[in-house]
Amino acid sequence: MRKIQIGVMGSCADLNYSKKIEKLAEEVGYWVAKNQAVLLFGAEKDCDSLSSAACRGAKKANGTTVGVTYGKGMDIVEKNVDVVIASGLERGGGRELVLVLSCDVIIAISGGSGTLTEIAIAYQANIPVVVLKGSGGWSEKLASQYLDNRKRFKIEEAKNPEEAVTFAIQLAKSKYEKNK
Repeated sequence: MRKIQIGVMGSCADLNYSKKIEKLAEEVGYWVAKNQAVLLFGAEKDCDSLSSAACRGAKKANGTTVGVTYGKGMDIVEKNVDVVIASGLERGGGRELVLVLSCDVIIAISGGSGTLTEIAIAYQANIPVVVLKGSGGWSEKLASQYLDNRKRFKIEEAKNPEEAVTFAIQLAKSKYEKNK
């Protein structure tokens, strides 16, 4: 079986998240790498983000990281990344689609409209979603909820970064077993 691909989605720095939330995102990335999964994230060209913080955490544990960016070119803010994918698409749907559909499962931390888009894409594509409790944003609002009456799956809520990654891996393995 190939390595599990876990997307970590979260707020850009312009949403003024706290250092505490940034540290939680780093810890999520660390646990993704410690569990031998590949971390995918939205690679930004103009600001830091919680997704980039997760990348830094994964690199601290010598993990493999893939940043999906918008537009052309591979020049991104986070320099410590293994692979950059230039989607050629814009923010606001295009890049998020490529990013999410490349994941077995996503973990959302806080989040504004971009994270909401990513969660909605995952839901439509039956890609499991785990959110980090206490991180605010759309993650907090959507924890333990279905996105609509189809009730495809409930968005899982984790108490801490290690639990979020454990849930994510279980969900990815379960999905893999169903699709065998």
